[in-house]
Amino acid sequence: MSNADYVLGNQSGASFRAELNTILAAVVSNNSSSSEPSVKFAYMWWADTSAGLLKQRNSANNAWISHGVLATANLGHAVLADAQTFTGAQRGEVTALTDASSIATNLALSNNFSIQLGGNRTLSNPSNITAGQSGSLFITQDSSGSRTLAYGSYFKFVGGTAPVLSTGAASIDRLDYIVKNSTEIQAVISLDVK
Repeated sequence: MSNADYVLGNQSGASFRAELNTILAAVVSNNSSSSEPSVKFAYMWWADTSAGLLKQRNSANNAWISHGVLATANLGHAVLADAQTFTGAQRGEVTALTDASSIATNLALSNNFSIQLGGNRTLSNPSNITAGQSGSLFITQDSSGSRTLAYGSYFKFVGGTAPVLSTGAASIDRLDYIVKNSTEIQAVISLDVK
């Protein structure tokens, strides 16, 4: 555990070597200490042994950013290849789609989407399809209502029949989906959600 000011002064050989070793010990230990380094630099690392956190100095060099817990595997961060148990709520934003005769959906942008139909439309096969992705599409009729929605060939529904939307003005239907493979999206719809 070591801290250093990183200023190597002019001095005799033995003193120089001792100070250089102190600086190198600080470097290899990420400035591990119970107190912050006395001299700080932008992007400097500090293993704060008092709080048990790995910290990094911000670009303005006026605050520390915590990156994780020292005594925890992967600093406490989720590993993509491992099963996770989250104790806090997880949420994804609802991304608005652009109304058009053929509605494009890029599944890389979100899991959840919304669209207000301004006419009879087709929900095209999405781009960036990845097996296992799931989410919802909130479909709202405009003030005229009675808009229809056809579906791209990748969308598969119970019994092989595409659903008919609610027709009331401003009515909302919710299509829930899960991607089975690169050409199949299984979907169910909840009609006239109020």
